[in-house]
Amino acid sequence: MNNPFQQSYPAHEGGAFGVAEASRATFLQRTYAHLFGAIVALVLIEVVLFKTGVAWDLAGFLFRGGLMSGLLWFGGFMFASFIATRFAYQTESKGKQYFGLALYTVAIAILFSPVLVIANEYAPGVIETSAVVTLAGFSALTAIVFITRKDFSFMRGVLMWATFAAVGFIVMGLIFGFDGGVVFPALMIALFGGWILHDTSEILLKYPEDRYVGAALTLFASIAMMFYYVVILFLRMRE
Repeated sequence: MNNPFQQSYPAHEGGAFGVAEASRATFLQRTYAHLFGAIVALVLIEVVLFKTGVAWDLAGFLFRGGLMSGLLWFGGFMFASFIATRFAYQTESKGKQYFGLALYTVAIAILFSPVLVIANEYAPGVIETSAVVTLAGFSALTAIVFITRKDFSFMRGVLMWATFAAVGFIVMGLIFGFDGGVVFPALMIALFGGWILHDTSEILLKYPEDRYVGAALTLFASIAMMFYYVVILFLRMRE
């Protein structure tokens, strides 16, 4: 899940391109290259998990293990997310930043696989459709930021509190057995769309140019979670 404790950076002196424009462009190219690499790595790991049958084992653990396995699944996800983002955002070591991105990519692949197993078995085409919808949404939101160059940092407080509320709802849902129907995943898609707007503007306007790995992780987290909830939404709409 997008890390609400992620560091917010002050704007570069002189605005988004107060530093040399070519240098900022290189930073952006590196950020999106690493983002693309993380997405490709996620897809490849999922393919391995499906080909080896591990994805079905993980699905069995989650869906037959009851409340405890659900809480362990969610707790593992939150822990991996926290550790990965700590490495990516709060260290100047490139090696540790890459470790954070790699850790998060592997964790996301493992934790997404049970839902992808269900989609693959009972709703053919949902995974592919969800990927297209997510890519279209991300592209549109990115275009809004790059065309308007608007600073969406004002959204940070609302997004943080909404994220905390979502975490609370998920935990209560696991304990008491409710899921929010189609409304909850729709709201989560909107939430991560908001994070994409916020994070893209931070990356365009404020991020230090040596933190392109952390910037890529920021976007990757939001895109991955948006994709996850698009899959959930389509599955619930088919029920």
